Amino acid sequence: MEVTLINKKQAWLHAIRLRTLPLALSSILMGSFLAAFHQSFRWDIFVLAALTTVFLQVLSNLANDYGDSVHGADSQERQGPIRAVQSGIISLAEMKRAMIILAALSFFSGILLLYLALGDWKLFLLFLGFGLLAIYAAITYTSGSNPYGYVGLGDISVFIFFGLLGVIGTYFLHSLDFNWSVILPAVSLGAFSTAVLNINNIRDIKSDIKAGKRSIPVRIGRKAAVSYNWFLILSGNILLPIFAVQAEQWGVMLAWLILPFMLFIGMNIQRKTEAMDLDPFLKKMAISTLLWVLLFGIGLILL
Repeated sequence: MEVTLINKKQAWLHAIRLRTLPLALSSILMGSFLAAFHQSFRWDIFVLAALTTVFLQVLSNLANDYGDSVHGADSQERQGPIRAVQSGIISLAEMKRAMIILAALSFFSGILLLYLALGDWKLFLLFLGFGLLAIYAAITYTSGSNPYGYVGLGDISVFIFFGLLGVIGTYFLHSLDFNWSVILPAVSLGAFSTAVLNINNIRDIKSDIKAGKRSIPVRIGRKAAVSYNWFLILSGNILLPIFAVQAEQWGVMLAWLILPFMLFIGMNIQRKTEAMDLDPFLKKMAISTLLWVLLFGIGLILL
């Protein structure tokens, strides 16, 4: 059932897409749990990293709403939830102003984070580069003259920013150190985050084809995209016992309590073909990922 937007407040809430925030915060939580395990957790770093990540995620969501409307992916034929600009309640100019504000908030929050975390100016510049790259990636996913989300590169971006950079970068900002043990959890989280995007793109196959958006599911077809979704879910979970053996910390296996829910999501993505029937599983996969991370952290620190 399609949601009808009736006022600006409702339109902005849809554009912000609150349901995506648990997934965005998962990488900060994972990196922070690993830092706490290695006795290097800092509350100021955690709060600022979470705040910066929320700003970046909201910026990405607004840019996606803006870009898809400009490029035609949010046409009347689209079967997913209606978008703010598509509804006509929020103009392109208003959305662009909001994107500029969010980009500025992300930048200044990130600068403060790096100032408190890093004492070396070379490291500061390196992480500043990562931050600027994250802002650029958030804006150009579906916006601009050559959006990379329209050529099937969104999966790589999500895997890197929500998985590898998100987890490893957060851990480093806490500890000012690198530990090889953080790589496997980072890869698991990257796989789950990519699964969320893949479910979104499976849902939008028909409208994306008409808009010329060449996402992975559009390129490989629905059947292969479903198999790809299974690979992402299963590989992320298979890495868990490998990490447990390497870290000698079997408490992290508590995260496998979420495995049945992820399998349930995978089965429904395979069985359901209507866009609106698939849409709820975006939120379910994002929340399942957050719960997986929370149980991982509890098992890592307390068990």
